[in-house]
Amino acid sequence: MTTIIKTSIVALCILSFQTASSQIDTTAIADRLMRSREKLGKDIAFVLYKNGKIVYKKEIGKLTIKTPLPIGASSQWLTTALVLTFVQEGKLSLDDKVSTYLPIFTKYYKGYITIRQCLTHFTGIQSEQGITKLLQKNKFHTLEEEVNEFASKRDIQTNAGTEFRYSNVGFNIAARVLEVISKKTFDRLIQDRIIRPLAMKNTTFSNENYNDALNPAIGAKSSAADFTNFLAMLLNKGTFNNRPILTESSVSLMHTLTTEASQVKYAPAPVSRLSYALGEWILETNAHGKATVVAVPSLQGTWPMIDLCRGYACVIFTNELPGEQNRNLYMDIKATIDDIVGGNCQ
Repeated sequence: MTTIIKTSIVALCILSFQTASSQIDTTAIADRLMRSREKLGKDIAFVLYKNGKIVYKKEIGKLTIKTPLPIGASSQWLTTALVLTFVQEGKLSLDDKVSTYLPIFTKYYKGYITIRQCLTHFTGIQSEQGITKLLQKNKFHTLEEEVNEFASKRDIQTNAGTEFRYSNVGFNIAARVLEVISKKTFDRLIQDRIIRPLAMKNTTFSNENYNDALNPAIGAKSSAADFTNFLAMLLNKGTFNNRPILTESSVSLMHTLTTEASQVKYAPAPVSRLSYALGEWILETNAHGKATVVAVPSLQGTWPMIDLCRGYACVIFTNELPGEQNRNLYMDIKATIDDIVGGNCQ
């Protein structure tokens, strides 16, 4: 009798494993990634996260999911989360004027810019345009020096809050505000509040040249595995490994529409004609206009995405894009995942 029960339990476990495995057709995803190598490059790291765990990973070429790479604009997701930790502690309001903490902005007639406008590309300050300028090396030694230059030397292109123009300016201003409030450097803050609590062991904002300023907008290095931890936290409404990083309301705020696609005056081609939330792009919405798929892609090829409706996250890391980035390519990969995961998200 005991033998029969043990056999039944083993058989049930095998059946459960087969059922769980059959839900993810790894062959279809692998095939789609391999067919995308001509445009994505020969080195690809891919992670699919669902139901509280990594359900599939694919490592092509020299990359592994633990290989740290520059992630460019995907850094902005991390910086936005850091700002919100101060907001939920009552140390900062998104509608605070940056001049409250950085008086130099008042001196140069930019005292009306708010933290919210910094995180939504509405500062109105003359910005970099074009991929080359957006990715160019920082010429400053400290974040304070850079932000002071934004205040004193950059022209006002439009009044704050009137036009969405994609740039690195706002995120670096917001990060400098955090330094003033906390009397700590940005790299220490992001390590203490985001990177270490999320066990992102291969993630850093530090520079190879220690004399150069950190860049909160585009300066992080991370790995596919690390960034998956960040996305897992957002999927779990702000909690990671039973530890609260953000509140549920903070996560909801990140996913809330701030800018319709028709209001965007300038954005790089890979994210053109998309709507924007708080520090993230909205790729898809439901019938009620609520964000269902969000992402913060990098012009260098890093694509982290969350499907809030189907309950999964995926990350695509590439080493070097062989050509111009094409959003349709990434969305085609996502469509393959959607077919596998299933779910009706209308």
